[in-house]
Amino acid sequence: MDLAALLFWIFAVILVGAALLVVGLRNIVHSALALVMVFAMAAGIYVLLSASFIAIVQILIYVGAVTILILFALMLTRITGQTQTNPSNKLWPVAAFICVVVGAAIVYAVSTSQMAVKNVVNTSEVAKQLPDNVVRIGQLLYSPAGYSYVLPFEIASLVLLVAIVGAIVIGRED
Repeated sequence: MDLAALLFWIFAVILVGAALLVVGLRNIVHSALALVMVFAMAAGIYVLLSASFIAIVQILIYVGAVTILILFALMLTRITGQTQTNPSNKLWPVAAFICVVVGAAIVYAVSTSQMAVKNVVNTSEVAKQLPDNVVRIGQLLYSPAGYSYVLPFEIASLVLLVAIVGAIVIGRED
């Protein structure tokens, strides 16, 4: 087992464990912090797949922005004084049974499929042959030669600016 496979399994086990903590913890703030771990481990798997741009976006947007937004929403709802902020569901045994059945079906389908991968290619060899995806995305976004996405990018930024100004105007106390 090479280092990439070992890191993948470490990231995958931590990701699945943190995902179970997200839905299983009784304190909603602890669930949100476990969600940070899920997003970070997904970014680690993206790095192993040589998708550095997606990994950076995963960290910046999901770990940074979305999780902070969730934590702010939790803090603003004033749920202090409650020991259990994440109520339990009485149908969790049914959900666990369905998950086991679906997981067994996936394992069965992968193990008996004629389309299963027979020759595993080393991803580092493939990644060396491909251009850096961050450079390619930058060329597509901002390149003056040929068609570039500068205008749609700027229009999207203006729409977001208008939305932010609108939210400030609506939320402002008079």
